[in-house]
Amino acid sequence: MALFPLTSNFQGDFVLQLVAVDSENTMDEVAAVAAHHSVNRRVAAKPGHILRVRRQGAKEFLPRTLKVSESGLKPMESVDVIWEAA
Repeated sequence: MALFPLTSNFQGDFVLQLVAVDSENTMDEVAAVAAHHSVNRRVAAKPGHILRVRRQGAKEFLPRTLKVSESGLKPMESVDVIWEAA
């Protein structure tokens, strides 16, 4: 387990956030950390939606249970956090 810095580009937010996650966090946990810094601050919550993570610019989401340490993400890499209808 180690702290791992990522840059969060949260859908609907105009601020890129530096977030510290753990290398053993799943993508769902990464999304939750990013949401903590954006939702109900600059972005309204979206009931009935889940948050998904993808590499910035990628089309495919990373699997929700994939750990940061298994993802191939680099420290300080930007990830998009996107609302998806549940």
